[in-house]
Amino acid sequence: MATATSDHQQPFLSTFRKTSDEFNGDAEHQPLSSGGHPNEDYSLISCILPFLFPALGGLLFGYDIGATSSATISIQSPTLSGTTWYDLSSVDVGLISSGSLYGALIGSVLAFKIADFIGRRRELIISAALYFVGALITAIGPNFVIMMIGRFIFGIGIGLAMHAAPMYISETAPSHLRGRVISLKEFFIIIGMVLGYAIGSLLVDVIAGWRYMYGLSSPISVIMAIGMWWLPESPRWLLFCAIQGKGIIQDLRENAIHCMCRLRGPAVSATASQQVDDIMDELSLSGELTDISTIEMFRGKYLKALIIGCGLVLFQQSAGFSAASDATRVSILLGLVKLVMTGVAVLFVDKFGRRPLLLGGVSGMVISLLFLGAYYTFLGDAPAIAVIGLLLYVGCYQLSFGPIGWLLMSEIFPLRMRGRGVSLAVLVNFGANALVAFAFSPLKDLIGAANLFFLFGGITFLSVIFIFFMIPETKGMTLEEIEANLL
Repeated sequence: MATATSDHQQPFLSTFRKTSDEFNGDAEHQPLSSGGHPNEDYSLISCILPFLFPALGGLLFGYDIGATSSATISIQSPTLSGTTWYDLSSVDVGLISSGSLYGALIGSVLAFKIADFIGRRRELIISAALYFVGALITAIGPNFVIMMIGRFIFGIGIGLAMHAAPMYISETAPSHLRGRVISLKEFFIIIGMVLGYAIGSLLVDVIAGWRYMYGLSSPISVIMAIGMWWLPESPRWLLFCAIQGKGIIQDLRENAIHCMCRLRGPAVSATASQQVDDIMDELSLSGELTDISTIEMFRGKYLKALIIGCGLVLFQQSAGFSAASDATRVSILLGLVKLVMTGVAVLFVDKFGRRPLLLGGVSGMVISLLFLGAYYTFLGDAPAIAVIGLLLYVGCYQLSFGPIGWLLMSEIFPLRMRGRGVSLAVLVNFGANALVAFAFSPLKDLIGAANLFFLFGGITFLSVIFIFFMIPETKGMTLEEIEANLL
């Protein structure tokens, strides 16, 4: 799996490695793939901001989902829309609701091309700028076409943010906190949804309230942009550039050490150099010395990572959650249920691991979908069954697929293909989301609600089998250990 470096590359890599005097006695430095583990010292307070500012991209994504549910009501009101073009068709309303999603698909495609060139930090800055511009154009749009341009630009920001945020957080967080902080990003998405529902309900009866709903995204995007401008680049991305010769080698290494110190706080100052060298050794042993070609992405460990990452998010969306979320838009209460269950996942993902939460949560989703199918089949006089099924579904989803799908997506791809791999997984995520949202109503009319929920239950059962046989446990492992030992 790990490839040996060629002779002409050995002097190049040796500039990063410590001499024997820098380790204990004459002991050789053991790479992580051989069982070693870096000393990941850190200051907990210093780890907050490297999570918080990228997570604002998720909050804005969630806010857009929540606010749009009320905005589509406000904009169609003859007395409250504040426009002369309020008489929108169902297609127009559908475009408003899904415009940002189509933009996110384009953002995911753009990320495939630019992610490893511009880096995680600059990608998040660009996404914040697109959020700002898109929100303003949407809010002040004088007609439907201009408004839709704003929705599309905002969506491109979503695609870039949902691509770069989990990568930046996973590459900068200590390994035994990584699951918790990336799951917190999902928590921020749900917070954004609840805020969107709440603010939308307050402004839905205000003249031109939909403009305020969308415009409120702008100040948050400014905070995100300033925060990401202040934060340093991912040390792993800098080292990736270094081993591929994309810059002055020693300068990139020193910059990576400096970024590590800023990201982990004063506690890491004595060991930052060792941590950087440990990462560098693993990258060189893992064959990260050249850019990956498209053909290579579908071979060996890279193909396995694609199957795990893209397969998981495909099942995540194909389980019917987009359709279920449509049914809960008006309920702030169910939004709070999502918050609570995501909080449970955040607390336990680094204690129990990814697989137990996935297997338990997705199994609960199967049961809940059977409840919903049974309600529409022969339990129509027992509405409590439908309520229990919906609550169980939402809770189990937020315990499993919701946060852990994004977590594993950011962990499983080797650094050499992480930018492209995550972009493909995000593209599958948004594409499957759009397909399920589009197909739900026609399928319901074609086969009936009961059979539709049983169909989703069958798909979700297949996802349990996929998780059991394909998803590895990554709890407590560094990103380099995951690549060396699990792929």
